[in-house]
Amino acid sequence: MEHTRQTNSAAEKEAFSLKAIIPPLLAIIVGMIMVILDSTVVNVAVPALVDYFGASLKTVQWAITGYTLALSAVIPLAGWMTDRFGAKRIFIGTVIMFVIGSVLCSLSQTSTQLILFRVIQGLGGGMVAPIGMAMVFRLAPPERRGSIMGMLGIPMLLAPALGPVLSGWLIEYVSWHWIFLINLPIGILAVVLGIKYLPKTERNETPPHLDILGIILAPIAFSMLAYGVNEGGSTGWSTTPAITGLAVGGTALLLFIIVELRQKNPLLELRVFGSSDFSRGIFLAWVTQAALFGSMLFVPLYLQNIRHYTSLETGLILLPQALASGIGMPLGGRLFDKIGARPLAFVGLSIISTGLFILSGITVDTSLPHIMLCLGLMGLGMGLTMMPVNTHVLNAAPRHLVGRVTPLTTAAQQVIVSFAVAGMTGYLTTQITNHMAEAGKGGNPLVAAVMGYNDVFFFTACIAAAGVVISLILRKPKTASSGEDDVRQKDPALMTGH
Repeated sequence: MEHTRQTNSAAEKEAFSLKAIIPPLLAIIVGMIMVILDSTVVNVAVPALVDYFGASLKTVQWAITGYTLALSAVIPLAGWMTDRFGAKRIFIGTVIMFVIGSVLCSLSQTSTQLILFRVIQGLGGGMVAPIGMAMVFRLAPPERRGSIMGMLGIPMLLAPALGPVLSGWLIEYVSWHWIFLINLPIGILAVVLGIKYLPKTERNETPPHLDILGIILAPIAFSMLAYGVNEGGSTGWSTTPAITGLAVGGTALLLFIIVELRQKNPLLELRVFGSSDFSRGIFLAWVTQAALFGSMLFVPLYLQNIRHYTSLETGLILLPQALASGIGMPLGGRLFDKIGARPLAFVGLSIISTGLFILSGITVDTSLPHIMLCLGLMGLGMGLTMMPVNTHVLNAAPRHLVGRVTPLTTAAQQVIVSFAVAGMTGYLTTQITNHMAEAGKGGNPLVAAVMGYNDVFFFTACIAAAGVVISLILRKPKTASSGEDDVRQKDPALMTGH
């Protein structure tokens, strides 16, 4: 009888905890979907924007570059802002700023206005993901952390895959303005859910010291590195803008690292790299992101430039990747709680590298089922790998530093992905030129282009295969022996109430 009562009590507690965490989780997911979706829908809209504004392609591409630079600049500030003002306030405030930027973008009359309003969007959107991840991580009980973080990862994979479908449909059947206006109802929903369900967060009784040098150096380092890489990929690595961006960004990053290691309350907590478990995990995360996000750009390019599919058709062909990642993500989260990150990273990256190796053999007339099978494999591998590795990295950091670690990992991801995309774009151009030169005057440009894509997919497959090897050195982080519950109780992000 007593045992039954205890079992029922435990079941009620479990049900209550799940019921309590779903509404705030939903608020964070909606906010993250909006920001991540916007990063992909504009890529498909570039040709339409060039025609509408009568501007050059290089000018319109600054709408993407400006957004990325603003995003990179504010990510490092997320930790200090949440410490100073509370996670809930900053999360809702940044979502509102993002929505305002979106509405302004839809009203743009010139390409210059669009670029300016995209910067406003980026300033708002940069903090949404790191703050959201930190809040969910703190809310989740340790034994359910993998499953709950897995749910959070769904928008991180679904949004990039669904973005081209939505964008293609809106551009083809409505107008480009709606790729920005669509954020208005989503943003309002995120704000309403956030105000009602996100746990109350109070400002720290002792406000953290403001790291002035860090605040100056971090945005310069991350934004200039992103700028330099972007220019290098589009105009050449020996051009003045690329060299200037990388030199200024690299110098600022070096100074930033020196300053942060000497600060008592740094903007980004770089001392977590002292944990070998954290360092191994984040290095594997970088390799995974370079392979995944670097290659994700080139499949749509192949479909549109080589096979001449429309934006909408391309988006629909990419759906298997979204669906497979939607299956793999919750499965990976659930298995992570039982077996940890290493076996999941090993299996997931093996699946990704297999899909990419198969993709490296495509031709001008490869069948769609063949391509969609490769995309499905990549999506499944992404689902199994991405959030378990991210959760492993956060588990390896001291609990009280989680709020400072998520901006660090997000900022690093932004730079790594920028490097991967720009580097592989340059590699693609070089390989196509080489294949044309090898073929001589009678060579077929289309065949040379396809061979260039093959080389890029093979290269990313090798990066993923390297990730398979690196996954073997992962080990389960030591659990905090003391203070886990205390930290959870003291952390203001965990206070309930609406």
